[in-house]
Amino acid sequence: MTALAPGCAARGDSARADDAPAPAGGGRLGWGMRQNISSGSPWEAKIGYARAVRVGNVVHVSGTTATVNGEVVGEGDPAEQTRAILGIIRRALETAGARLEDVVRTRIYVTDIRQWEEIGLAHGEVFGDIRPATTMVQVAALIDPLHLVEIEAEAILP
Repeated sequence: MTALAPGCAARGDSARADDAPAPAGGGRLGWGMRQNISSGSPWEAKIGYARAVRVGNVVHVSGTTATVNGEVVGEGDPAEQTRAILGIIRRALETAGARLEDVVRTRIYVTDIRQWEEIGLAHGEVFGDIRPATTMVQVAALIDPLHLVEIEAEAILP
């Protein structure tokens, strides 16, 4: 079993919403209440993050890896990891009341840029018609050496 780490969904199949007041000053911008979306990962409380955060009509999804129920999905397969990640992101968005069609930006972090096409094509399977702004960059490493891809997403609801 792979140890969970920050940015990993402990239970990628589930997410729950926790309503919390907006941080001090947040109300003065007229953004409304803050909704934290949890994956149930024990790292969220330890590190201090949420799978996603919705404030008003904006949803930010944290860096997400292909970790489901504490196990890395698609070990050695960057396209399969990308598909699993996008499924986790979709569920977090839906919990926040958003859809994939509301995504306006993704950021893709990869450990081997030579795999860009496999990763990009898997991203395109989901976002080919939506076409959010996106960035793909190579990083030295992700939190678990089995992770090949990590993706963040931002959505704006109509």
